[in-house]
Amino acid sequence: MGWISDPQIWIALLTLSAIEIVLGIDNIVFISILAERLPAGQRERARMLGLAVAMLTRVLLLLSLTWVMRLTAPLFAVLGQEISGRDLILLGGGVFLLAKSTLEIHENLEHPGGHRSAGKAAASFLGVIVQIGLLDLVFSLDSVITAIGLAQHVPVMVAAIVLAVLVMMLASRAVSGFIEKHPTVKVLALSFLLLIGVALVAEAFDLHLPKGYIYFAMAFSLFVEMLNLRMRARRENRSEA
Repeated sequence: MGWISDPQIWIALLTLSAIEIVLGIDNIVFISILAERLPAGQRERARMLGLAVAMLTRVLLLLSLTWVMRLTAPLFAVLGQEISGRDLILLGGGVFLLAKSTLEIHENLEHPGGHRSAGKAAASFLGVIVQIGLLDLVFSLDSVITAIGLAQHVPVMVAAIVLAVLVMMLASRAVSGFIEKHPTVKVLALSFLLLIGVALVAEAFDLHLPKGYIYFAMAFSLFVEMLNLRMRARRENRSEA
């Protein structure tokens, strides 16, 4: 039990938890957007189940460290570019995210406020969970590899993942409600997912885009959108007065 009094372990736990929460923001957004297509009574369950799947995926990856590290070994080469298992997963996830985000943007612009028919509710729920599971695998690779580099004890990494997912579960309803209430924020969030998809595809071909630039672009765009929402609310209040 000496780890309880070890400040290095607590610092690693807090650092990893913070990183997992930041890396999980895109996960929350993706899950919220997918869950919105379900009937209202199923959305909360889909969000919680999706985040639980994310936590389980990351913990299982951590417990399979040998397999995860083996993913970085080259499998074959294309035009002089070595391709590993990790590259294939990132490429597949990036292409899927690009396609899904584009289709969602099209659906929201062409059919605003549209919902699926009640007869497709069960199939839709299963489809949402499957899509969440596939993207969780891709999102989890980054966070797990980051965790491996920052901590030496697997229990600390597992605790950080569980703590981060619990925080995301608490925040998911507020994030989902905000996205549903403001359609422009939803389109902006989908644009973020497009950007992440591009970054994943680039990463698969060893073109490293600094995540700081990506998160800065997201934060700045969100800041501008918050100003737009505030100005719109002021205009509505003046018109009502």
